[in-house]
Amino acid sequence: MTNQLERPVDDPGLEPHIPSWVSTNPHADKHAQGRVVVAFAVSSLCALASVVTYFAIPHGIQIEIGAFRSDLHNVVFGTTMGLAIFLIGVGAVTWGLNLMDDTDSVQQRHIPTSSDEARTEALVTVSEGIRASGVGRRKFMMASLGGALGLFALPLVVTLADMGPWPTARKRANTIERTIFAEATPQKPIRLVNDISWKPIKAADVEIGQLINAQPENLKNYEGVEYQQEKAKSSIIIVRMDPASINIPASRKDWQVSGILCYSKICTHVGCPITLWEQQTHHLLCPCHQSTFDLGNAGHVVFGPAARSLPQLKIGVDSQGYLIATQDFTVPVGPSFFERDSRNDYKEGDA
Repeated sequence: MTNQLERPVDDPGLEPHIPSWVSTNPHADKHAQGRVVVAFAVSSLCALASVVTYFAIPHGIQIEIGAFRSDLHNVVFGTTMGLAIFLIGVGAVTWGLNLMDDTDSVQQRHIPTSSDEARTEALVTVSEGIRASGVGRRKFMMASLGGALGLFALPLVVTLADMGPWPTARKRANTIERTIFAEATPQKPIRLVNDISWKPIKAADVEIGQLINAQPENLKNYEGVEYQQEKAKSSIIIVRMDPASINIPASRKDWQVSGILCYSKICTHVGCPITLWEQQTHHLLCPCHQSTFDLGNAGHVVFGPAARSLPQLKIGVDSQGYLIATQDFTVPVGPSFFERDSRNDYKEGDA
């Protein structure tokens, strides 16, 4: 019977090791080190150039080369950044091919669970690999690699600026924390209109228990993307409840008209529009994650993941009896964000 452990062919073993030309020639070794350092140094310069390019070359300058047409800023920034990472690769490959030990090694297969001896041997192998790479005795080359990698991170960090405007207090106050209700003043109020018919809403026509989806009348002055952005922040709901059945804080007595209240339509959890209205309980339910707000009690959260009350808008009536707004929301509408200051939000028990 044939022995199952017999090899189908004889083990040829390893061929005799022939040292590389670089490993036996000190001059060639230093020349290879120099190529690696130069590659890493030029990579660092390219990374710095990409950062300078990002700020120095404005967008909008077009270049044309035959059928190719692009923004000069993007071309120069992309080229310098691409060269930076390419040269890091060139330096690493040159290092591996010319400066690392090229001795062949053989490791026999073993069972999946390693023995203590095998683990110890693995650590020894790692240490030997570090020694063979020459890391310990080529400190200047290692420093150049560290500099190239470190500087290459700079353009990556700089590109984060393209994610959007810096959220400074002034920028937030003029964008996400402001709605077009801010255009209203007591002398020049803004009428509230039905968001389907765009007809002004007369207070006398609103019935108890009714909910109306509405918008500020000046929204029709906007178009395109700007229209969509402003609508996302200014969408409101108008409800009328029996004044005797709701809790109106003393600080908001003049925010309503005979039980007619106005709230932001945007959930304070993740910004979903809310219109599921329970007339008997005065609760408004968000269909996304079931956050529930009590509109009969200053928009407090009574259930769900939302952490802030629904922002309320101060409203009144004009000489013709139509609902109007004379100011913006006193707190930002929509979901929370890191820089948002919630200290001025209305909380239960506030007067």
